Amino acid sequence: MSSEERPKRRWHIVVFLAPAVLVYTALMILPLFGTMQFSLFQTVDNNPVYVGFENFIILFTDPNWAESFWRALGNNTWFFIVHMVVQNPIGIAIAAMLSSPALRFKSFYRTAIFIPTILSFVIVGFAWKLILSPLWGITPGIMDAVGLKSWFAPWLGLESSALTTVALISVWQFVGIPMMLIYAAMLSIPDEILEAGEVDGITGMSAFWKIKLPLILPSIGIISILTFVGNFNAFDLVYTTQGAMAAPNFSTEVMGTFLFRTFFGHQTQPGDPNMGATIAMMMFLVILIGVMIYLFLIQTRMRRYQF
Repeated sequence: MSSEERPKRRWHIVVFLAPAVLVYTALMILPLFGTMQFSLFQTVDNNPVYVGFENFIILFTDPNWAESFWRALGNNTWFFIVHMVVQNPIGIAIAAMLSSPALRFKSFYRTAIFIPTILSFVIVGFAWKLILSPLWGITPGIMDAVGLKSWFAPWLGLESSALTTVALISVWQFVGIPMMLIYAAMLSIPDEILEAGEVDGITGMSAFWKIKLPLILPSIGIISILTFVGNFNAFDLVYTTQGAMAAPNFSTEVMGTFLFRTFFGHQTQPGDPNMGATIAMMMFLVILIGVMIYLFLIQTRMRRYQF
C-alpha cells in the first residue's frame, strides 16, 4: 500500500479529547479508586489495616449499620418514585402544551418554569421551610383563604409526610428540566409527519398519543435515567430543609445524609472515613446497576422498536 492510500491518523482527535480525559480522570476516576481503596481498610490505632470486604459485611449485617443503610436506600427509592410519577409526567404535559401553535407567551412560560432549576439548593430549601412553616409561613393563610385550612399540617415536621414533602419541593425545583428536554424533542418532530396525521384525522390529544409520544420515547428514557442518577445522589435539598440528622427522627434519611454523617461525623457521632467510603461505594454500585439495567435492557429494546 502506497503512502497516499494509507488512512490518515487523526491526531487532532486525541489533542481535543486529552484535556477532557485528564480532567475527568483527575476529578472522577482517581477519587473513585481512592474511595474503593478506603472502603477496604479500617483504622486501628491510627494505622490503616486491610480488612477486605469486612466493612461491607458490617454494613449489611450489623444492626447498628444495616437499619440506617436500608432505611436510607428505601427513602432514596421513594424519592425517585415521586419524581417519576409526579415530575416527569408534569414536565411532559407542560411540554405538550408549549408545543401547541395556538399558545401565546410561550417564552414567558418556559422561563418562569425553568428559573427554579438554576436556584441554589440553599435558597430553595430555606424558602420552602419558611413557606410551609405553621408559625410564620404563608401556606396556612393561603389555605384558609380558599377554605382548606383544616387540611394544613406541619408536613416537614411529621415523620409520615416529611420525605414526600421534600420530594415534592424537589419536583417543583426541577420540573423545568424534563419540560425543556421533551419540548426540544417535540420541536424536532418533522412537520410532514404531523401533517400526514392531520390528513388521516389525527389531531389534538390524539396526535400527541399516537404520533408525538412514540417519537419522544428515547428522550423520556434519557430523562428517566437522569432522574434515577440525580435522586440516588440526593443530599443538598434534604440537608438544607431537614439538617444532617434528617429530621424528624431520621425519616428523611437518604444515602447522601447517611454518608455525610458517617464520613465527617456530626454532633456526638465521630467520623469514620472507612465506613463512609463503604457507603459511597454502595451508592456508586446502586447507580451503576440501575444505569446498566437501562442501557442493556430498556434501551436495547427501544432501539429494536425504532428500527
